[in-house]
Amino acid sequence: MLNCQTFIFLPFFVSASVPSRFDLHVHSTASDGLFSPEAVVARAKARGVGGLALTDHDSVTGLAEARQKAAVEGIAFVNGVEISIEWQETPIHIVGLGFDAAHPELLAGLKTTQDGRLERARRMDAALAAVGIVGTLAGALRHTAHPAQISRAHFARYLVEIGLFSDMGKVFGHYLTPGKPGYVPHRWARLVDAVGWIRAAGGVAVVAHPGRYKISNRQMRAFLGDFRDLGGEAIEVSSGSHTPDHARHFAQQARRFGFHASQGSDFHGEAGVDLGGFAPLPEDLPPVWRLLGW
Repeated sequence: MLNCQTFIFLPFFVSASVPSRFDLHVHSTASDGLFSPEAVVARAKARGVGGLALTDHDSVTGLAEARQKAAVEGIAFVNGVEISIEWQETPIHIVGLGFDAAHPELLAGLKTTQDGRLERARRMDAALAAVGIVGTLAGALRHTAHPAQISRAHFARYLVEIGLFSDMGKVFGHYLTPGKPGYVPHRWARLVDAVGWIRAAGGVAVVAHPGRYKISNRQMRAFLGDFRDLGGEAIEVSSGSHTPDHARHFAQQARRFGFHASQGSDFHGEAGVDLGGFAPLPEDLPPVWRLLGW
């Protein structure tokens, strides 16, 4: 059962006319986004988004600020987080929605993941120094207010800042993806860990942007089966990271596995899909916000 104290409920949502634009995958400066939690909510309001989840990477530090701003702006708000895991040596992200952000088991798990992020960043700094790019950790840290949340995106922003490349995509392509000089593999949490933390805290576990993962259709079906068996309840069908073909394919997978469908922009504040800027879900799929009380 979800903890209703994690939501802001507004009379706006009691009517039969439910707004179509819930954005349930959004990032802020509490992880690797460019906008503060408050600014993200203000932008969501300006964009016509009626319900929002802040889902920073492995962090819940921005939720209180975002929740307070959402109450002022009249936007329904739900606690969120995006947890980095590894399944059969493949990095995958699991979104948690509607949980108790003070739950000790969840917080302990996120702390373990954050500690791993900082250690990986030190190794990335050494790997880039070995190919002649020095001082990247110090530079990347200037781009985050939370050192424990440092990510490849912060390194990429620094390398764009010093003029090595014109945009972050080129940095990733040349240095920060598997097989490139600055990429450092890391052992993330397991699927059972992430789903367990979310469920222990009273939340709903969602597979984030499944179209992004470099695994076969057979492997994806195996993963989704494992996710369902562990208590996962939803999958992102409409995503800022998905093509129309992805959306159609994962709508079919949601039907096959009996998942609720989720949606989100994966907004970070850079070039790409803006808040609320994604296609609506297929009408026959049960939306995840039913599980959230909206």
